[in-house]
Formats: sequence, C-alpha cells, structure tokens
Amino acid sequence: MSEISGSVEKFLAATTTAGVHTVEVAVPDTQGHLRGKRVPARRFFDQVHSSGVNIADAMFVFDLQNNLTDNEFVNMDTGFLDCHLVPDNCTGRILSHRPGYGLVFADALNEKGEPHPLSPRAVLAAQVERCRLAGVNPVVATELEFYLCTPNWQPVQNHIQYSSLTDAVEFEPVLHDMRAALAAAGIEVESSNAEYGPGQIEINTGPAPALTTADNAVLFKSIVKQVARQHQLRATFMPKPWTDLSGSGMHVHTSLWADGENAFADCNDGEPNQLMRKWLAGQLEHAEAMTLLGTPTSNGPKRIRPYTFAPTHITWGLDNRTVLARCLTERGSAANRIEFRLAGADANPYLIIAAVLAAGIDGIERDLDPGILCIGDVYGNPGNHKPLPADLASAVAAYSGSLLANQLGDTFSKSYVSIAEAEVALAAEHSVEPDDVNDWERERFIEHS
Repeated sequence: MSEISGSVEKFLAATTTAGVHTVEVAVPDTQGHLRGKRVPARRFFDQVHSSGVNIADAMFVFDLQNNLTDNEFVNMDTGFLDCHLVPDNCTGRILSHRPGYGLVFADALNEKGEPHPLSPRAVLAAQVERCRLAGVNPVVATELEFYLCTPNWQPVQNHIQYSSLTDAVEFEPVLHDMRAALAAAGIEVESSNAEYGPGQIEINTGPAPALTTADNAVLFKSIVKQVARQHQLRATFMPKPWTDLSGSGMHVHTSLWADGENAFADCNDGEPNQLMRKWLAGQLEHAEAMTLLGTPTSNGPKRIRPYTFAPTHITWGLDNRTVLARCLTERGSAANRIEFRLAGADANPYLIIAAVLAAGIDGIERDLDPGILCIGDVYGNPGNHKPLPADLASAVAAYSGSLLANQLGDTFSKSYVSIAEAEVALAAEHSVEPDDVNDWERERFIEHS
C-alpha cells in the first residue's frame, strides 16, 4: 500500500476498524444531490485518495429529475467534459446504516485543474475564504424539516402533535436509526421532534465551520432518505408537498468567530453588537436576491405565505418567528447568532450558506445598517418592509444581474439562472397555481427533493 499520512491515515484506520470495503467519493450537484463514484477501499487508499476520479460535468446542469437544460457553459458543443474529483480526505465518514461503506467528499476541478465554476462546493469555499481574509470565521448550523411518508407518498399521520413525547412512538425506531446513522457519520445530533405537520419531523444538528455544515446537511438528507426506505417508509424534503399542510424549511444559523471566540458574544440583551448589526444588514440587503437560492423551484416560494412560520417580508427581530432574520443576543453568550429563515428544505445547503456569507460580508465591508427592529406579528403588520418574491419568476428576476449574483460568480450565476428559467417555463405548461400544490408538482418534486 502506498504511503499515506494525516487525515488519510485517520480515515484508513476508521475504515479498517469498521470493516469498510467500499468508499464513496461524493460531490454535490447543483440541486444538492450527492453524486460520485463507488471505489473499492483498497484501491481508494492505494491510489484514489490522491489521484481522484472523473465524472461528467453534466451533473452541474441537471434539473431535479436529471433533465439537461439548455446551458451556455455545459452542452453538446462543449462535449460534456469530464471534471476531476479530488477527495478532501479530512471529510471521510463511516456509514453505519450501510455496513461496509464509507464516504469522502471531493472537490470538483475543471479541465484546467481549477475549481469548477459551477461546483456548489467551490462557490461556498470562495465565500469562506472571503470571510477568512476579512478576519472572521463563520460558524454555521442548519435546521432541516422533512415529512415521513408511506411508500405511496402520503404522510404517516393524519393529525398534528407538535413535539409530543406520547404520540406516534411507533415511529421512534426509524427516527432512532436516523439519529444513530447521522451521529456515526460524524454529524452532531442535538435532538429531534415532531413538527407542526402530520408526520413532519425536525432533527437538529450542531454548529460547525461553514463547509463542514454544508457537507453535513447534504449527507443528512441522503441518510434520512436511505434509513426511511430501510424501514419501508419514505422521507421528502419537498418544501410544500400539500397545499393545506405546513411547509418544510431549512433555517441557517450563523455566527462569526475570531481568536477562538464568538464575535457576537458581547451583545447587550436585546441589542446586537456592531459587527452583528452589519452582518445582519448584509443579509437583509441581499434577501430579495437570495430568495432564488432558498426557493429554487416553482414549489419553494409557496412556503412564503402569511402565518406559515416562513418569512414573507425583509424584516429582523429578536426571538420572533414571524421575521426573516431572528437574532439571538443574550449578554455574554457564545451561542449568539442570526437565524436566517428563508430557505426551503430543498435548497442546496452549499448555495444558500454561500449566499448568507456573501451577503453578510458585504454588510461588513459596506458598513450597512439593518434598520429598525421589528416587534410582534410581522405577518399582520409588515409596515413598509419590502415583501420577498412570492413566486419563482420573481425570484429569478431579483437574482439576475444582482450584486449577489456577481459575488457568487458570473459563470455560476448565469448557469443557475438558466436552470431556474427552465423550471419557470415548465411550471407554466402545467398550470401551477400561485398557492395550490397540484399532482404534477408532487410527482416532480416529492421523491427527489
């Protein structure tokens, strides 16, 4: 076996102990779906851990069902080139719910050996570096909701019992196996609870550096779906599967750390400090454009309705779940953070986190101010605050040509918009109403979100 060291050596030891025979070399596509190659463990540690593997760059222009949309950067004329996946060996994981398998995330390089401009992992890495150069390290956590369903995609319950410890204990075996599989894969599991929908679940995971959190989030979704199937059930992260039931979101929590401490810790109770105000102001400044990254399909914006616990206007507050940006500002707390509540559960974690970081850093660089704190029911009294885009076409228009689009990369943004425009056109063909969720949407999104 060739000489290895450091993170590869640790991964080798872990895979040997766990009896791993196959390593999955994984990369997220534009929809946040994990793709890659399965490699025999011996070959991975002999060769692939340093040499990598190839995969077609078509994965970066797929829609949710793997249709190839028209794209100026990846198409028949370019030849659908291979991109090169280089394992990020410090990300190695053991998949206990599939004994014998391990997984490592990879960076995608283009034919020039540069980070592929359409790779969501590269888009996020660029914003993490931008934060580092500004002297701060973003720490991020995501909250993901999903529906547990029968094999024919109906909710496993017909009633709501939010956070009940008495109701529906018959589903605890599958939820226990989900928590155990997530923990075994190196994801810190804090808790799980029933959410405000029949069969809707939230599993909370701990904070980590931004790129690790994005890796964790896509692996979270993959593991939850696989464990559900092992129990003859299904899980969906479709943001609004049914018109009259709660939508599923992905809240993104961020704090900034410097010199080993949370730079938001010196907030006064009820008052963000100056750094937090600027970070917050950037998120509000770019919230309209960020809507496309948080609601990338025709279904996603249907969460953005009054009294749904999803935000409808560009607002901020303290411990208030009717606002867009919820700020935790306890005096001296290392847990102080901003919760950005826009994204649906189907959003690509790399892209929405990259957008939050880009927006926040812009707020710091431009010394932006978040404006007046919102108190009380913002649904009923939004005041003069600007509404968020409420449909996909409006979200596309808000993102196209925006400063945020430029910050995330012109090539990436043009490609991303072209995929979204194809979704707008397809939805128009199927009479997708502004508020109703029809059978075409469920057939298109429920299994693959």
